[in-house]
Amino acid sequence: MSGKKYLESAKLVESAKLYSPVEAMNLLVKASYAKFDETVELHVRLGVDGRQADQQVRGVVVLPAGTGKKLKVLVIAKGEKAEEAIKAGADFVGAEEIIAKIAGQNWLDFDVCITTSDMMGLIGRVAKVLGPKGLMPNPKSGTVTNDITKAINEFKAGKVEYRLEKNNIVHCPMGKVSFGADKLLDNYSTLIEALAKAKPASSKGVYFKSISVATTMGPGIKIQAP
Repeated sequence: MSGKKYLESAKLVESAKLYSPVEAMNLLVKASYAKFDETVELHVRLGVDGRQADQQVRGVVVLPAGTGKKLKVLVIAKGEKAEEAIKAGADFVGAEEIIAKIAGQNWLDFDVCITTSDMMGLIGRVAKVLGPKGLMPNPKSGTVTNDITKAINEFKAGKVEYRLEKNNIVHCPMGKVSFGADKLLDNYSTLIEALAKAKPASSKGVYFKSISVATTMGPGIKIQAP
């Protein structure tokens, strides 16, 4: 990016400096210049080898200040569980007809897909559609469960999934600029603590290789590893 406002924002950030988490959150808010409420993203490079099955890092955590985004939740269930999903505030509820819509129309107008374990065979029909978009239900992310109400409430409240991606980096949203530095720090601390607990036993050496945060339009800010 090379726009005038971006360049002015970038001047506030010392690219080689490692900021404390408190400094970084204050700087994030100060350097934000967009006319919309920017999303704040956390980027963490981990000292693991994602090619090894025993060094995968994946999990979920409920951010104390939420994500600032209203998630659209799809629940694929039948009978009592479908009724439970409707009562709990799911945005879309269905079974075969929803699967047919996803398969036939490539319909993906939702952010989270939750289902019960008995429906996984049905969902397998659209795994190739949901998988690449990160929408495939998975027990590790809490999206395959029989406690539908709890799952919906947690995602609506600010539950996010983190997972190791290419180059052994975890990318995860951690709120909006409008949250302010204190709430962003709470969310940041919660995510870093969750990643620390998720460290694979087989991972040796330095675990947190690098940490940075950035807004949608702003420059990256490097943070001291814990």
